[in-house]
Amino acid sequence: MKKLPWMRILWPSFLSACVLEMLVFALVDPTELRWTHGIEQWSSTGIYSVSFFLFWALTLVSSATTAWLTEPAVD
Repeated sequence: MKKLPWMRILWPSFLSACVLEMLVFALVDPTELRWTHGIEQWSSTGIYSVSFFLFWALTLVSSATTAWLTEPAVD
């Protein structure tokens, strides 16, 4: 069975983004936030979706950096 090294980055970042999304929106209602750039016209589902992908991108960078820093040194 061939290993998929990129899945070692995508899967933990996906799970982290899920947890972060739940924590943030358990405390914050996007319809009650005041925005300055017309985002208040978005639906709650749209705000949840965009924020999830932003959280996923941030945790993806974190996971990729960790994978890069933990690679064995090549002599």
